Amino acid sequence: MNEKPHRTRSAQILCVRRISKALVLVAGSLALDASAAEGTLRNEAETALQRGVAFFRTNVAVEGTYLWQYIDDLSQREGEGKATAKQGWVQPPGTPAVGLAFLAAWRTTGNAYYLDAARETAHGLARGQLRSGGWTYSIDFSAEGRRKAAYRDGGGRNARNFTTLDDDTTQCALRFLMQADEALGFSDAEIRECVEYALTALLKAQYPNGAWPQGFDQPPAPGKFPVKKASFPDSWPRVWPGSQNYWLRYTLNDNSLATTLETLFEAERIYRATAAETNFNALAAQCRVAAIKAGDFLLLAQMPEPQPAWAQQYDFDMHPAWARKFEPPAVSGGESQNVLRSLMLLARETGDRKYLAAIPSALDYLRRSRLPDGRLARFYELRSNKPLYFTKDYALTYDDGDMPTHYAFKVADKTDAIARDYERLKQLSSEELKKPASTASPRVTPEFIAEVKAIIAAQDARGRWVESGRLRGTSADSRVIRTATFIRNVETLSRYIAAARP
Repeated sequence: MNEKPHRTRSAQILCVRRISKALVLVAGSLALDASAAEGTLRNEAETALQRGVAFFRTNVAVEGTYLWQYIDDLSQREGEGKATAKQGWVQPPGTPAVGLAFLAAWRTTGNAYYLDAARETAHGLARGQLRSGGWTYSIDFSAEGRRKAAYRDGGGRNARNFTTLDDDTTQCALRFLMQADEALGFSDAEIRECVEYALTALLKAQYPNGAWPQGFDQPPAPGKFPVKKASFPDSWPRVWPGSQNYWLRYTLNDNSLATTLETLFEAERIYRATAAETNFNALAAQCRVAAIKAGDFLLLAQMPEPQPAWAQQYDFDMHPAWARKFEPPAVSGGESQNVLRSLMLLARETGDRKYLAAIPSALDYLRRSRLPDGRLARFYELRSNKPLYFTKDYALTYDDGDMPTHYAFKVADKTDAIARDYERLKQLSSEELKKPASTASPRVTPEFIAEVKAIIAAQDARGRWVESGRLRGTSADSRVIRTATFIRNVETLSRYIAAARP
């Protein structure tokens, strides 16, 4: 009576085991198929990466430097403006941004070809370093260009010796050169000398209150710039008064101080442990001191109530001031958000919570200043907080109906994301703040695979990514090669190769 149920249970157990074994075999087979497919795509990505870099390095580079955009036959080219076949652009997405992409490819693959490309680009940048210490927007390798420019390795005695911090130009060049120096084991004397010269000049150009100008050709005169807290002027001109050398004023515009901070902390990270026989240890320590001093400037530059945020630029009395004819004295919805990110960076790098203390009032102010469409105005009138705009003929107005199109007078509101990061940091102790933020490794998702396949499919037989576009001064679309696209594709392929590695 009991044998049949026992045999039935035994048969059921045996059946389940057989099914499980079959499922394991099927799963293993599927995993092998997926792994093989992933390996094939990884190989294709590596091939596309090498072909893309080889084309750029062999056909596009001018003494290791790069521009922003090219007609597909390379007969016309441009950076922010038209360029010649003997010019390279420093301002991103130009030369240093390409160099950083080469380093990303090298770190992923270990292929010395990419490190050689980065070294070549670093040497090209070094040839365009100014006697003032940094870089201007472009480098001209023609005989006439070198005659007129005050490059450090010789060149002319005319103007063009003005180091610019605008648009992350000198800062990006420095970050790339420092990372290239590190990747090369600090063995390239030309790169090291270039970095030391640039960092030394940047440190000397800092004002006593911790700010930097938009650019410099010499250090500020000692004793001329008292340290003050930001305040409202009694009055300010409603018509642009002319340039008044605004580029020498205390500048936050175009994220210039934020990218300078990042550069200084990167210098400290790279050089604090270099060989004792060099002076780079002391230089790294000075970079940290300068970064902290710049953070203290940001605290000084926060405007009082009822507008506890930041202006684009300040005069030497620490009043918001005119810059270009479409940049009035005002509190800025754009730069203020960048400053909040910088304050959080300072808190993480130093463990000092005083930088976090400035954030809540600024966030509250920005949120109550939102425009009806959910964005923020770039400019808010001092004290009244009315949004300020310009007409197409550059008359200051409260009306947004006739604005120039070359400039963003309204910006995205990113305060919710900033607030989330602030709340997370606020919960941390000073020691926890200073711990490096963990970075998640890239995951191979279907979307990531589709993106990589699209990049590979878009590459032509010569290794180019050619797309529809238009160069300045042309009236019709052409087939163009964009450096920004090249950088994005190189970085994406590099991330995928790292993520898909067995």
